[in-house]
Amino acid sequence: MTILDKIVENKRAELATMKKELPIEVLKESEYFHRDGFSMKASLAASKSGIISEFKRKSPSKGFIKEGAIVTEITPGYEANGASGISVLADKDFFAGGAADVKAARGVVEHTPILFKEFLIDEYQLYLAKASGADVVLLIASILDIESCHRLALQAKDMGLETLLELYEPEEVGHIFPGVDMVGINNRNLKTFEVDLQASINLCHSIPDEYLKVSESGISNPETVKMLRKEGFQGFLMGENFMKQQDPAKALGEFIDAVTN
Repeated sequence: MTILDKIVENKRAELATMKKELPIEVLKESEYFHRDGFSMKASLAASKSGIISEFKRKSPSKGFIKEGAIVTEITPGYEANGASGISVLADKDFFAGGAADVKAARGVVEHTPILFKEFLIDEYQLYLAKASGADVVLLIASILDIESCHRLALQAKDMGLETLLELYEPEEVGHIFPGVDMVGINNRNLKTFEVDLQASINLCHSIPDEYLKVSESGISNPETVKMLRKEGFQGFLMGENFMKQQDPAKALGEFIDAVTN
């Protein structure tokens, strides 16, 4: 069983409990549930850097990156230092995050779109994302069949949420359809957690040009962002590179300066 298989199996059990403890009817009463969201797609399209900075305490492959990190201290700094979007991990057991982190970030991030970074397999998680104040949800092709992917994307759109469809394998291009807002390519294989930028570049050229393309994971050099932009990417999701620094927000600002100057 791969790490990804373990995460999905754990997620099913976790959701069964959450649905009982925090039903959809309660989520609909959240202060954020009926807010109009911000568009990450528009933000990335208008940005010179396209950086989506991620709040992440831990990863399954490397353990804690910044144990005890406080989301309300780091995410406002991301916004102030020019992030085009902010990703917040909503998985508890493998990433030491949670929907509460997303909601806390929304309370201190004024205008920047927030991605609910989670292994989304059930419509319940769309309600959880909306109630948490997120603007975008992640749909991972490798854990969703095409029918489920399209159904969740359309439901997200009906709820006012944008979708970032994540691909890794060439055969996953078939998951793309007009109902998704952005297409991401994960440079990290979620089954082995190895990074291969060239594989994602090759896959990028298989995606129709009308879709805004996001490169995810394994990016640590401004020159890499410049190279990937020339290949057709407009968004760049980065977490570990900033979170491992003493001041993640300052690191983001310096990185954006290097990318844009």
